[in-house]
Amino acid sequence: MRTSRTIAAIASAILAAGGLTACGGSSGSSAKSGASGGSSSGVLNIGMPNGPQSDNNNPFLSSAAANSLGYKNVIYEPLVMTNVVQPAQAGKPWLATAWTWSNNYQKLVLTIRNGVTWSDGQPLTAADVAYTFNLIKGNAALNSFAIHFGDITTSGNTVTLTFPSSQYVYQTHIISQFIVPQHIWSKMSNPATDADTNPIGSGPYTLTHFTSQTVTLTRRASYWQTLPAPKTLNYTSYSSNTTQLSAMTDGDSDWTFEFIPNPSVTYTAKDAKHLQLWFPAVLGIHGLWINTTIKPFDNANLRKAINDVINRQTIVKTGEDGYFYPTVASNTGIPTPAGTSFIQGAYTSANANVDVNAAKALISGTAGFTYSGSNLMYNGKAVTLNLSDPAGWSDYDTDLTLIQNDLAQIGIKATVSQPNANTWTTDVANGNFQAVLHWTNSGSTPYDIYESILDGAQYAPIGKTANENFERYNNPAATAALNAYASAATDSARNTALSTLEGIMVNDMPIIPIMAANAGGEFSTKDWTGWPSDSNPYAPAQPTLINSLDIIEHLQPASGS
Repeated sequence: MRTSRTIAAIASAILAAGGLTACGGSSGSSAKSGASGGSSSGVLNIGMPNGPQSDNNNPFLSSAAANSLGYKNVIYEPLVMTNVVQPAQAGKPWLATAWTWSNNYQKLVLTIRNGVTWSDGQPLTAADVAYTFNLIKGNAALNSFAIHFGDITTSGNTVTLTFPSSQYVYQTHIISQFIVPQHIWSKMSNPATDADTNPIGSGPYTLTHFTSQTVTLTRRASYWQTLPAPKTLNYTSYSSNTTQLSAMTDGDSDWTFEFIPNPSVTYTAKDAKHLQLWFPAVLGIHGLWINTTIKPFDNANLRKAINDVINRQTIVKTGEDGYFYPTVASNTGIPTPAGTSFIQGAYTSANANVDVNAAKALISGTAGFTYSGSNLMYNGKAVTLNLSDPAGWSDYDTDLTLIQNDLAQIGIKATVSQPNANTWTTDVANGNFQAVLHWTNSGSTPYDIYESILDGAQYAPIGKTANENFERYNNPAATAALNAYASAATDSARNTALSTLEGIMVNDMPIIPIMAANAGGEFSTKDWTGWPSDSNPYAPAQPTLINSLDIIEHLQPASGS
């Protein structure tokens, strides 16, 4: 049996993968930390353009300040430090020193690190790990990936988990689970909603000051591994992308994640020596989701023709300023280089290229389509398409205008609408749209991408809420291949299923893949060095992911600062 995520979980996952921040900052008043900065004082200043925050540090809640700003990850630690930039690589041992899957990923044995203490001095044990998984098992609101757990047992410093079905596609989510202390969380009346205002974690920092705009964490006196160089972490929640950008160029922030228009002029040019950005692709995509229940867009040839005229390079260069969402070249929808190893031999050359003549020829050879002058007609009526995304999502808004111009080359009259975000989100879920720019889930395999798009189990008729498969694509062969991939017992069987899924994407084009999701960030080397990069991609650069702790562990004071 496969499982699926709720809309809330999808939103959380995409925020973590960079899906929403690109579309504009949050509202609220501007603030700066006011703390002395720089490595000479041992202070690392981290900012996000997320507006005023509530005093909520529950690590399970995507809306909590600890998640919004990212400091959850220096308080609570994962079992294994996985890296979405290099999904094929094994993770780093963290709270677990070893982990072994068996029985086709239906059994996991974790060896828990000795000598780890919670910030209140209590030891972290295998019982805490088992408690955390039992907490998730017993609370659907905490089980973001709707994973079906079997028995959870301990023996000494090992924890054994069993599952009724293969967890191959969810293995990374399971082993990278953060752990909470049983002696604290067992006393909470409702762990799914408790604000956790005095968080006790195993990480190297403790929360020492909170306001709606600034949060301070202080380094512990001792920690199970080498204490990180920054003594103090100041997190500031700025009112918008604009105020966050000013904080970076003024030196008030050392690290952030936001969409910066024209960064070579507005950002790096302000201090070319120190201000840097790095936005690597991960296994998630953004694309044009066309409602396949609306004629003539239920026709795969028309969707393939649209794919043939969308200029991805222009969209990425202009709408995404050349860096934010990298181009997806493969018609399989799998981003490279993160997903290169997953693209099957038959589709290694199935790349997108702008070819207006080929698109027109494909349409002209399809029953029902004709041209009246430059206008594309279907059964005698002009083909029109409304492209929709929320007002204020500036990069998406530009992307849609470019797509509108691309579609005109094959005679489709496209319009662009910009409802408010709440209306748009509801319309997408209910199928009340013609075409939108949207994102998929992200993960360690292409499964997460394809489940978002192809899962027939998530099909919902128009007017009924869909959690995935928003374009309403219903192909039993795709659903069967997803099931086969999730439950396969061998790599050969997985590759066979994956080849089927890739073929469906290439030949049926249920959505038009355009850009890859990112796990990037902006940072300054003026006071701190050791940031990840193309040459050393040890972690994604986003300060709200679990890897932010790994990055902080790598940072060292800049020479002369």
